[in-house]
Amino acid sequence: MTYKLIAIDIDDTLINDDKEVTPATQSALEAAVAKDVVVTLATGRAYASAQAIARQTGLNVPIITYQGALIKNLMDEEVLYERYVPKDAARKLYEFCLERNLHLQTYVDDKLYSREENEKLIDYCNLNKTPYYIEPDFMKMIEQPAPKLLMIDTPELLDEIAPQLRELLGSEVHITKSKPHFLEIMHHEGTKGHALTFLANHFGVDLKDTIAVGDSWNDHEMLEAAGLGVAMGNAIPALKEIADYVTLSNNEDGIKQVIEKFVLNA
Repeated sequence: MTYKLIAIDIDDTLINDDKEVTPATQSALEAAVAKDVVVTLATGRAYASAQAIARQTGLNVPIITYQGALIKNLMDEEVLYERYVPKDAARKLYEFCLERNLHLQTYVDDKLYSREENEKLIDYCNLNKTPYYIEPDFMKMIEQPAPKLLMIDTPELLDEIAPQLRELLGSEVHITKSKPHFLEIMHHEGTKGHALTFLANHFGVDLKDTIAVGDSWNDHEMLEAAGLGVAMGNAIPALKEIADYVTLSNNEDGIKQVIEKFVLNA
């Protein structure tokens, strides 16, 4: 099998628990690129956050960000694919959160906005090294085009309200968990699976010749779309169940192992 495109999640997949791409994984990425394989990132992160890691690893192709709602070229920053959360759904979601005093943040022009500063926002931004902006008149931000909105709360509460939100917001949105405490709301075509399909077509690559690697449930659409769906050793059990292959963990250079086994055939 000759694989021609690899889409790799960032957090807990490409980077280890110290938030680093190890030299061994970096060498494997470079070896794949040298074999004319397109290596891209597919992340829930904002473009500004993801592109810093992509440039650091020497990639120069379009990358998938905001769970698949935005594909942007690293070289000239041309937008290739973009899907915004439908306005009506965004308004309903904000009212829902306001009534229940739940934390909601949005992304406008690649900047993160929240209605108020709180511990959830600060912890999230420390985690991703993301600057944030406070806008008390938050409806003003909700009216702006946004690739995703994100709620932060306990895993139990998010699991409880996710079905309510699916019913409230309808089929035009896609709702997924990127991490146990993060519930993310995108356009229904703003998934990593849709984005991988678009990018494969963009490069003239058959989907059977693609590899997708991830660790969380928000990766399942791209693992299912790819010719080879790979779950990390540290992935959630549900993702391992649907994966074609389970590699080593993010702290054991799992990405390196995938590239060596399936691309370099070492």
